[in-house]
Amino acid sequence: MQDQIILASGSAIRAQLLRNADVPFSVQVARIDEEAVRLSLQSENASPRDIADTLAELKAQKIAARNPDALVIGCDQVLAFGQDILTKPDTKAQALAQLHALRGGKHQLLSAFVIYGEGKPLWRHVGVVRLHMRDASDDYLAAYVDRNWDHIRDAVGAYKLEQEGVRLFTRIEGDYFTVLGLPLLELLSYLTLRGTLPS
Repeated sequence: MQDQIILASGSAIRAQLLRNADVPFSVQVARIDEEAVRLSLQSENASPRDIADTLAELKAQKIAARNPDALVIGCDQVLAFGQDILTKPDTKAQALAQLHALRGGKHQLLSAFVIYGEGKPLWRHVGVVRLHMRDASDDYLAAYVDRNWDHIRDAVGAYKLEQEGVRLFTRIEGDYFTVLGLPLLELLSYLTLRGTLPS
């Protein structure tokens, strides 16, 4: 019997990646207080990797509690910049401030997924990508935010690499799917080895 797969995320790009890979799934968005969890973990000096992993697990666990026979995929992405963790910007001004801070330097994106089933976590992975941002001008960054606000308001770091945001970078070290928020190759490998997807 084929496993029922549920994506516990409202991310359009994660859903598109799964559809493009011909993975049958449904979506149920997990509602958790991400900011409270993140701040609590940061107060305990948790690493960005542990924060992304914990948030992904909590989302999967919440949906799995209502769907005990399904495989539930929980996801989270964290942007680590030095000792800081950046979140999705609330305003254009905040987006611009994030881009000003990031330009000319490097940061990390950590994308975690946890697969929950049979009442427990079955598989977990955290992908890490290192990104080098060019030293873009104040004028370009201001115009970029104005042009792209509707697209970047739900993106950590205030950019989307699959759109104009790619012009902000000089080098990217790591997996493209991880940048988009889902380490797809590792996920597909697990589902294939499990027998959920045909080999």
